Amino acid sequence: MKRRHLLLMAAGAALGGARAEVPREIELTAQRFHFTPRVIALRSGEPIVLLIRSLDFAHGFFVPDLDLRTDLMPGRVIRLAFTPPASGRLAFLCDNFCGDGHEGMDGHFEVT
Repeated sequence: MKRRHLLLMAAGAALGGARAEVPREIELTAQRFHFTPRVIALRSGEPIVLLIRSLDFAHGFFVPDLDLRTDLMPGRVIRLAFTPPASGRLAFLCDNFCGDGHEGMDGHFEVT
């Protein structure tokens, strides 16, 4: 009985190790002149998929420290996958000029 229990534990550990971590999906909205949410908490090494929607303009989304960039077209959901490599703050911003107030259209990821 004890041996069977150990074999089941070993099999369970082998199966658990074979599973890939499912990316966490986070919704993000772009609208003149802000992102919602502006601050997003992440864990280092955690796979992420951002689901980004622009409500009003062809905004840009840029994470300079990761050299990660995409255009955000109104009415479309853009999927952007990444894994934060280390703890710290990662800024993101709109890099398509969208009018007065554009320079304040930013946010950041707090990675722990």
